[in-house]
Amino acid sequence: MDQEVSRIIKFGTDGWRGIIGFDFNIENLSKVAVAACQELDFRFFNKVKSKKILIGFDRRFMADYFAKSIIPYINAKGFETLLASSCVTTPSCSLYTRDKKLLGALIITASHNPHNWLGLKIKNFQGCSVNDSFTKAVETRIKLKNIIEFGHSDYEEINIRKFYTDKISSNFDSEFIIESLKRMKIKIFFDSMHGSSANYINYIFKNNSNIINCIRENNDPYFGGNPPEPLNQYLGFLKETLKNETKEDFKTIGIIFDGDGDRFAVLDEMGRYCSTQILFPYLIKYLGTKNQNSYPVLKTVSCSDIISKISKKQNRQVFELPVGFKFIAERMINEKIFMGGEESGGLGFGQFLPERDGLFSAMIMLSGIAEQSKYLYESLDEIQNEFGPSFYDRIDIAFSDNNKKDNLRNFILKNVPKKVGEYPVLNVSTIDGIKLRLDDNYWILFRFSGTEPLLRLYCEAPSKDSLYKALAWSKEFINGSI
Repeated sequence: MDQEVSRIIKFGTDGWRGIIGFDFNIENLSKVAVAACQELDFRFFNKVKSKKILIGFDRRFMADYFAKSIIPYINAKGFETLLASSCVTTPSCSLYTRDKKLLGALIITASHNPHNWLGLKIKNFQGCSVNDSFTKAVETRIKLKNIIEFGHSDYEEINIRKFYTDKISSNFDSEFIIESLKRMKIKIFFDSMHGSSANYINYIFKNNSNIINCIRENNDPYFGGNPPEPLNQYLGFLKETLKNETKEDFKTIGIIFDGDGDRFAVLDEMGRYCSTQILFPYLIKYLGTKNQNSYPVLKTVSCSDIISKISKKQNRQVFELPVGFKFIAERMINEKIFMGGEESGGLGFGQFLPERDGLFSAMIMLSGIAEQSKYLYESLDEIQNEFGPSFYDRIDIAFSDNNKKDNLRNFILKNVPKKVGEYPVLNVSTIDGIKLRLDDNYWILFRFSGTEPLLRLYCEAPSKDSLYKALAWSKEFINGSI
């Protein structure tokens, strides 16, 4: 295999992705799919005694075509293929794989990437993302020119969506949620961002269109002109919808899912954007009143200090891990874990699945609102008053090439500052990137992408002023090295 193709097929934080028709094509995808199935077989067959591989796909352009196209290559290696009957969320494939004791799953998805990207996520028999050693082994198999053959095209078609929604419905009292929201006079608007979460909610809530409303469910290969990522800047249509629907006697909440349904965000009753940094603490606090255990919480290095404060108040240990849910999943399958989450919107629950799941997270949040008969914004304000204040932001800084990125990383490591403005650096963490601890609810994180010439600059601060000052200092600091 030549060096150019080897460069193209490189796994990132969660899977392999590329531009449709260029690096992401049938030739490359077949190599990745076959190598992934072979590695699943090598590592896990003795545990599950199954050769069944589930293939799922999201709503992206040609995703269904690519899903069907790899079936003959997988069959040629002696595997049994199961194909989702429609576009599906990644967590629904994970759940089916685990519960039906399959060898693993391959999901054709580029998650939140722009519309011209596609990719592949690999799930093992436990329903979670494979770890770094697995993906490195897949890359090695490809470099060694694993033999690609064309077999028969037979497969078993599976209604993954029905299996998943039935399971979700069995875990929640949707009628109780509806009745409580009616009493509280709240309307919920679910925004699938034209992604594969479309049509899930109506099944769970039995098409109760008065309280539960779904928008942007139509298939749009351009995703409305923005990447299907639940970020504040991409929610103009939802914000306008909530503004028009909010009345004096009715409040509204917007719940947003990303392209493959494993992440979520919220616009609360006051129209405020709520990322995982805000929702993770809420869910810990609510579930902690119901689950009287002391299982630990897992958080990535880019997550808010408030998560740690609430967890410790519940006598839970908190473990900080590198960014990427696969690190959380690895702990969840080997230990009893209460919750695990990352800054970018993914949350997983030990009681359910070692995988992030946007829809399951949203259902827990709605259950919390319904059971407590308290508006979400009220609960979030209480958390800020008790454990805050906390303000957060992230800036992505692109470089022209990876050499500049590597030079900057070395510069920061060799020139770790003793002070940031008037604040002394209390400690330095290098779990993932370089994290400078300044004070309570106050830190800066320099984290470099593993596959792109990109620096992600994160900051949490106790005031907006200190947030802006820290970010300004950070940009000036790194500009001195470029």
